[in-house]
Amino acid sequence: MSQEKKIYFISDVHLGAPALHDNPERERLFVRWLGEISKDAAALFLMGDIFDFWFEYRKVVPRGFTRVLGKLAEIADSGVPVHFFTGNHDIWVFDYLPSEIGLIVHSEPYRTELFGKKFFLAHGDGLDPDDKGYLLLKKIFTSKTLQWMYARIHPNLALALAQRWSKNSRLSKKDNEPAFAAQKEGMYRYAAAIQEKEPFDYFVFGHRHRMADLPMNNNARFILLGEWINLFSFGVFDGENFVLKQYKKR
Repeated sequence: MSQEKKIYFISDVHLGAPALHDNPERERLFVRWLGEISKDAAALFLMGDIFDFWFEYRKVVPRGFTRVLGKLAEIADSGVPVHFFTGNHDIWVFDYLPSEIGLIVHSEPYRTELFGKKFFLAHGDGLDPDDKGYLLLKKIFTSKTLQWMYARIHPNLALALAQRWSKNSRLSKKDNEPAFAAQKEGMYRYAAAIQEKEPFDYFVFGHRHRMADLPMNNNARFILLGEWINLFSFGVFDGENFVLKQYKKR
């Protein structure tokens, strides 16, 4: 990768979220951002929950997202690696995005080296061993048998059920946390445990809908990317520095 290029990271865009009322505006803004970063991108990492819901039938994919999918295909076709991490909202990505759009899909944490630095990358859900309720839910969602059963439901009903579920998600509720301490997050504890055994330079996660850039042992950094709902945030790595930025502010 050329050092004149940059590597971009973004998470939690939640395209098509029924709990939000500005989906067309946010999608167009996201496409505009994709167009701008494509000019100097060495790689793009989509770190999960890009879609608020995604399920692929053998011959059917969700309606919408035409502009986003077209722009991502254009970037991938230009030779820029586009990595897509499945999140807890778009966990049911199978072969459509790789085969049709050209994305590199990750359903597990990904270890890689970028510009000579070691990165540990994941959406972030399911990394907290104390979150027993979500770990059970994720086990259900990733069950091949239950996925097969869900695929037997007509798409109209299946998507209606998914949208009803999403309307009850945290996107529809005000965040009443009095304070946010990233060091107390399960993801931070998980990263710290990894760092003790296998040192990395950067741990980069989404999922939490917060922005954070914290030091760790051995000069590592713990990064939370934020979201594309209120913060419109993303990360940029130029080979020397990792910077969190906001495309716009509300």
